[in-house]
This record gives sequence, structure tokens and C-alpha cells, in this order.
Amino acid sequence: MTDWTDATAPTRAEIEAIARNVIDTLPPAFAPHARDIVLRVEDFADDAMMDELEIDDPLELTGIYDGVPITEKSPSHPQHFPDTIWLFRRAMIDEWAERGDVAFGELVTHVTVHELAHHFGWSDDDIARIDRWWE
Repeated sequence: MTDWTDATAPTRAEIEAIARNVIDTLPPAFAPHARDIVLRVEDFADDAMMDELEIDDPLELTGIYDGVPITEKSPSHPQHFPDTIWLFRRAMIDEWAERGDVAFGELVTHVTVHELAHHFGWSDDDIARIDRWWE
């Protein structure tokens, strides 16, 4: 039996370290395209983001890619903000507790890879065809 008396919830810094490791260890074909992505970890998505995505419950959003996928970038249309992967700590902790069948680091890794896939131009449908994680 696990002794939880001294356990604490993962911090934003700990989640960022896991996600940064995912980015740092990408295969060589992908690594150069992910180096400039800004990684942000917050407890929850802000109201504007929730409204834009038409999501009412912030615990439903574990992460999001905010940027222009590399398949859509054009030198003639420079981007004025950096590509950003947002990870939401409280939603990930909630999902991890609810699932009860994965290590927390595995969940953070999965969410990070999912958002990286959007950066590489994959849709949710594309990702779902090869990744059955959410079933």
C-alpha cells in the first residue's frame, strides 16, 4: 500500500520538466521543428480560451496547441506570436485520478505528444486513427 501522507500534487514546474523532456527527446526528423515552441503550464485555461473553444468545464481541457501548424506556415505570412503548447495542471491531475490506470508522467507525455501532433499539422481525427488513448 502506498503511503500518501507526505505526497504532494505535481507542481507546474514538474509538469513542465516532463513535457520539456518529451520535446528534447523527439526523433531527429521532428526535433528541429519543435525547438522554438513555447511551453506553458497553468492550473486552468483562462476564460477567453474556454470561450473560444466553447468548453464550459475547465477540467475537460488538459492541453492545447496555440499556433500555426508547420504544414500551414508561409514565409510570406509571418507569425507575430510564438507557437505555444499549453498544459493545464489541474485538468491533468483530475484525469489522472479519474483514470487510475496510468502513471502521471505517462499522461503528461501523452498530452504533450498530442499537442505536438497539432503543431505538425495533424487533426484530432488524424491523431485518433493511430492513438486510441482516449477510448
